[in-house]
Amino acid sequence: MHSLGRIFQKDSSIVSRRVADEVILVPIRRRAGDVESIYTLNQVGARAWELIDGTRRVEEIRDRIVAEFEVSQENAEEDLLTLLEQFNEIGAITEVPTHEA
Repeated sequence: MHSLGRIFQKDSSIVSRRVADEVILVPIRRRAGDVESIYTLNQVGARAWELIDGTRRVEEIRDRIVAEFEVSQENAEEDLLTLLEQFNEIGAITEVPTHEA
């Protein structure tokens, strides 16, 4: 799948904080009092967020999730692609251009 070769980086307008097994994302370009702009990630989502570093391909992130959690490759891929789509919709990530044809 074409999207597995894509690379993403975190957008600088998002601040993240770990609280226990969750990560909280807060867009800093919005008002601090806007509760709808705060996002909470579960343990797997938090790990995916940590792995988004501007150098790893989606496929590599998926493979790390499969290795670290009890999840099939198919489920990990489906969930990761959905999560990345959601991150993109809220402006939490941007795609890093690659030179692949």
